[in-house]
Amino acid sequence: MNHTLATPDTAAPAPTLAPREEETLRHIAAGRTYFQTARHMGLSTHTVDAYLRRIRAKLNISTTAELTRMAVSLGL
Repeated sequence: MNHTLATPDTAAPAPTLAPREEETLRHIAAGRTYFQTARHMGLSTHTVDAYLRRIRAKLNISTTAELTRMAVSLGL
């Protein structure tokens, strides 16, 4: 289930998270560590970090707290 994110102040299309990015965000928003997320998803912690960097870039977000707030607002 891909979520398209609203960008109210721009005319550019809203970014869409890839399924694995969305899954990673869901784990982090649930309070799991990078290690726990990686283990659950069958990935390395480096891959989890890469997914989160891509999510932050897509959403123009810099902190985990902001990522968590976004995940909650999306119902993840």
